[in-house]
Amino acid sequence: MKRLFIVLLLGLPLALGACVSKNTFQQKVNEADLLTRDVADLSATNAELRQDKSNLQDDLSKLNARLVEALKQNSKLQRDLLAAHANEERQEGNLTRHQQQIAAMHKQLTDMQQTNDQLLTTIEELNQALEKEKVARIARLAKVKNTYNQLVGALEDEIKRGELTISNLEGQLSVNLLNKILFDSGKTAIKKEGQKVLKSLGDVLSKFPDKALQIEGHTDNVQISSRLKEQYPTNWELSTARATSVVHFLQDKVGLPGERMIAAGLSEYRPVASNEEAEGRALNRRIQILLVPYKSANTTE
Repeated sequence: MKRLFIVLLLGLPLALGACVSKNTFQQKVNEADLLTRDVADLSATNAELRQDKSNLQDDLSKLNARLVEALKQNSKLQRDLLAAHANEERQEGNLTRHQQQIAAMHKQLTDMQQTNDQLLTTIEELNQALEKEKVARIARLAKVKNTYNQLVGALEDEIKRGELTISNLEGQLSVNLLNKILFDSGKTAIKKEGQKVLKSLGDVLSKFPDKALQIEGHTDNVQISSRLKEQYPTNWELSTARATSVVHFLQDKVGLPGERMIAAGLSEYRPVASNEEAEGRALNRRIQILLVPYKSANTTE
């Protein structure tokens, strides 16, 4: 019995050992299966991760490409923006200059308008003055014509005999007397027939106290003869002496006031005809009496 117990005791560990080893093995097998499945899962996950990584890398590449394109677009936009700013500044500068030009033109137009207004005023004043002068001129011409008519009427006989002529040139009255009526050749003393003509003329001229008499002596261009050179060196002296003789006669014999008369010698320098012919030279030897407006010393402007 004792031996049997011992045998049982010895066999029990073996039996227990066998059971334990079998359980452990099975456990390891299960663990291995789990590990295998885990490895498979991990491999699948890793493959998925690799695929995801590849997809992400593709997406990243696309994003990078888009980023580069966006940067290019941004750079272009910046350049366009700078150009737009520059253009805007130029336009603003042009606008400012244009506004300045408009302001300058407006000022010029204003100045021109003011000038035009002033010119219109001046023109109106000139027109009024011109109209007044026109009226005054018409009155003067009418008066001159009336004086001319009176002279011609009063001296009609002398004019018909050719002793004198009366002209009205642009309102300037003049009486012309040929030297052959007044003077002998080379003389300054007035002949009797000349005195008669001057007396008739003086009587008529005395009726026009508003006229001054400018008495001019004229000669031809023939030089003074040797016998007269001592007394009259040139035609200047001879023409002046004859004009002075007429002034003295009108003052002393007719009674015309001396202050109304002027004596002037013009020598040969105001011919009315050619000196080439004797007839022309005879016309140039003359006394010309111009009737000009008279202003006394007491007259005030």
